[in-house]
Amino acid sequence: MATQAANTAVSAHPVPAEWDAELAAILDAPDTAFADSVTEHIDTLLAIAESAVAQWLRAHGGSPTTGQVEGFRLLALHRQGARLDPTFNACRESCRELIYQCNMARAHPAQAVRRLRLASMVCRHLVLFVFGKLETAALGEFCCASRPLRTGGAT
Repeated sequence: MATQAANTAVSAHPVPAEWDAELAAILDAPDTAFADSVTEHIDTLLAIAESAVAQWLRAHGGSPTTGQVEGFRLLALHRQGARLDPTFNACRESCRELIYQCNMARAHPAQAVRRLRLASMVCRHLVLFVFGKLETAALGEFCCASRPLRTGGAT
């Protein structure tokens, strides 16, 4: 009975349905859908990632920066989050990987479909981490593994 209730519990910080739908649309789109919209898809992915990190910052009393680090607002937001909570640094490589895949999609049009699909998966991973961190502050303390969370702190 308790397991059933736990499975149907609504998250205090659910991932916005429109973000999930946009990420799924990129993953499920036919290859031809990317021909004229690579930049649009890149902008969407970066905007979703930035919004997720900005939401985490606001939830922790921060005011999301409009600045950039290495030319990207996402990296500036990540840096700001890591200063508020060092465990937030666990998503550093996901932020960088998302930017890398987007840059590769832009620089190599022949690889754009593959790169955008990878970027979409990385973006989803980042969003799930950030929203998981909103629910469970300890997420990211052990090399971003969730085992300590699932086992109630046992290793």
